[in-house]
Amino acid sequence: MTARRPSLTPLSTRLRDRSPGLSASLLNGVVAAGLGLGALTVLVLALWISSPYPDSGPGGALHIAAALWLLAHGVELVRTDTLSGAPLPVGVTPLLLLALPAWLLYRAGRYATDASGEPDGPPPVPVRTAWLGVVLGYLTVGTAVALYCSGAELRPSWGWLTVSLPLVAAAGAGAGVWSAHGCPPEPLLIVLKAVPGPVRRLVFGADARARVDTAVRAAGASTAVLVGGGALLVAVSTVWHGEVARASFLQLTEGWTGRFAVLLLGMALVPNASVWAASYALGPGFVLGAGHPVHPLASDPAPLLPPFPLLAAVPDAGPGTRLNWAAALVPVVAGVVAGWFVARAAVRRRGHREPPRVRWSAVRTTGVTLLTAVACTLLLALLATLSGGPLGVGALSRFGPLWWQTGPAAGAWTALLGLPTALVVRAWRLRGTGALRTAAESEKPRGGQKPKDPGKPKDSAKADAKAKRAEDKAKREDSLPDEDAYDILPAEPPAELRIELPAEAPTTETGKAREASKDRETSKGTETTDPAEPTDPAATKETPETPGTPETP
Repeated sequence: MTARRPSLTPLSTRLRDRSPGLSASLLNGVVAAGLGLGALTVLVLALWISSPYPDSGPGGALHIAAALWLLAHGVELVRTDTLSGAPLPVGVTPLLLLALPAWLLYRAGRYATDASGEPDGPPPVPVRTAWLGVVLGYLTVGTAVALYCSGAELRPSWGWLTVSLPLVAAAGAGAGVWSAHGCPPEPLLIVLKAVPGPVRRLVFGADARARVDTAVRAAGASTAVLVGGGALLVAVSTVWHGEVARASFLQLTEGWTGRFAVLLLGMALVPNASVWAASYALGPGFVLGAGHPVHPLASDPAPLLPPFPLLAAVPDAGPGTRLNWAAALVPVVAGVVAGWFVARAAVRRRGHREPPRVRWSAVRTTGVTLLTAVACTLLLALLATLSGGPLGVGALSRFGPLWWQTGPAAGAWTALLGLPTALVVRAWRLRGTGALRTAAESEKPRGGQKPKDPGKPKDSAKADAKAKRAEDKAKREDSLPDEDAYDILPAEPPAELRIELPAEAPTTETGKAREASKDRETSKGTETTDPAEPTDPAATKETPETPGTPETP
């Protein structure tokens, strides 16, 4: 009757320990989706409130905000309020809007995985639990938003919804969880197992992690140069066509609220225009309508395009000139940057007077450069896919670069320019190896030593024997007893430093002999005293010797 039952069974205890991690992950996913949706809703409602001629009520503004949130995930929308009555697709995703949900998902994955800093706190949330919870919570909100928009004028395409939204949620949350656990290489190594064995041994070798890391860094730097160079081309072309851009900006709308909305839309599409310009510099270019390519050799934009400031930066129709061909400097710089990153990782410079550390041979450096070209191909193909899309049917069915042309072009530029750059920079970083070795040899002492024959190998047996003897000597000196360490001192200290110790009972034979010798000297001194000299009885009286008092020598 007095025995107490445990409050929780082992199964319920495990469920209690697991449920906070799963519930917190679900909550993080819901909060991430709510923050992104709320930010767009506030922006759209602010523009609707400030608009002098709103076309719809607050319900229409909320539907537009929800549709923009879905479009930010790459979900293609369908317009139903057209003049012809036929639905028209809208699939150009502003990349600046895509950055918002991607960043929120990344932060949600990190927060869901963070462990408590207290020693008695809960254990870290498992990887699968945190990732799955964030994805499920995010998709729950996304499904509700899609159902809310299904009856509006801008409704989502269910085929794109089932692909784009889960893919963005899984990738963003996975990146956050992976980063929270310290970016372990196991997921990448699992992917590398799908590569055939001979190719894996040739390209990756034993240090697969270092080579993949170098290739990803070099590809990221090359892609950043390409996109940044594309943004520079857009800015230069916009300034060159400044009058046309200004006229199109003023032609779209009259009120300041509408112009502000156009400005925000243009800013959200600047990353898209940068990717388009990067594809233009690479050679394939982009299309402004089906069958209307724009590249450095020729420009053929579709007629009757809507006026828009970014479209004013498109090169004039007709064959390309030398100014158009000068855009090729952007991929040249990107290829050189990729090769420099690979060469810097292949040869490490430790110091000014120290020889460099060679990490990879020329063959391995070539393999890493080719791996960088493959990574550049994948990155540019992905960006080209995300930055383009349809804006209607017929001639408006395709806008932006073609991924199957832009990606291989970026890989070809990287391989053709990055490979010689990597090999030349690697040789340049190794240029001082012989000079440093000669300087080190010249600093050695030459007193009576014969120069060694450079053709003979260095005799290392003598050096090893000498080092061994020095080590044995040090060990012997350390193993000496304490009394042997004072053999260099004199056997008897000087008289002025001699101190008589207190008298003690003799305990050894040496002590007894010393006491006997002392008694003989005392008695001899007593016998040699002059009897004619008067003596004081008190002075001649024998006084007992105080123990512990030192005797005067």
